[in-house]
Amino acid sequence: MEHYRTLDSLHLENTCVTIGSFDGIHIGHQEIVQRLVQEAQHAQVPSVVITFFPHPATVLGKNSGAFYLTTAKERAEFLASLGVDITVTLHFTPELAQQSAESFIQQLHVHLRPQKMIVGYDFSLGRDRQGNIETLYSLGAAHGFQVEVVPPVTLAGEKVSSSRVRKALEGCDIPLATELLGRWYTVSGSVTYGDCRGGKLGIPTANLDYPENRLIPPKGVYATFAHLGDDRVAAVTNIGVHPTFETGLIVPRIEAHLLDFTGNLYASDLTLDFVQFIRPEHKFDSAAALLAQIDKDIQTAREALHHAA
Repeated sequence: MEHYRTLDSLHLENTCVTIGSFDGIHIGHQEIVQRLVQEAQHAQVPSVVITFFPHPATVLGKNSGAFYLTTAKERAEFLASLGVDITVTLHFTPELAQQSAESFIQQLHVHLRPQKMIVGYDFSLGRDRQGNIETLYSLGAAHGFQVEVVPPVTLAGEKVSSSRVRKALEGCDIPLATELLGRWYTVSGSVTYGDCRGGKLGIPTANLDYPENRLIPPKGVYATFAHLGDDRVAAVTNIGVHPTFETGLIVPRIEAHLLDFTGNLYASDLTLDFVQFIRPEHKFDSAAALLAQIDKDIQTAREALHHAA
């Protein structure tokens, strides 16, 4: 798959296109993308996803803080795994937010010549979200492309959405988040030096340097799978601030103890799949009490990951 950050170098004649934020690529997004790929393959034309970073909601002040379910790179990679030929991640700015739907679609016409656009039921585009589906049909008639609207995907009677995924993660409802995403929620980063306390206690951990705007599950202990290149290793992961040792940390750390693994992980790229929530973070009376609980956590994680494998 090709990943572009601008339309400038693209001059295609016939394409199938979709537009959206697609943060998380949940099962509702996947339905749209699968229709896009099917239609493009049938017509023997490239499939193109137009998406944005930063997220429009953050630029417009509707969301702030740790918000993202995926990075732009992760999103493009996942779209590629679904069969998308080209992803264009446009830099979303206040100026782009003020562009009219008509002007934006004209740009797509110049660079992509779409013969069909496939969008979700809640599609909107342009200044003040004025470019709705009715507008898109009119623009399609003017520029010679068809429009297909994909109905909402529901789970347990509710529409699937990125905000619902975030709510599930924030509530430690890992099973629901997994169903909504169609996969385990992941957080990636490079392994950096921490305070080495885990190693001194006989339980070495990999300290994950994750993006500061990335949504992470609440403080606590989780059963996870750790990905090192092509290798997947069972792990128990703590998200927290080490209250037992009164470190004064404010921003939670993500620290993974890889089970049955030996080796130096520093500077390695690591991805964690969150499989099961085990318990909240607690302050223990002593290091010995903490170690006894960690032993229990490891056994719980082993059982959970054995059944999930």
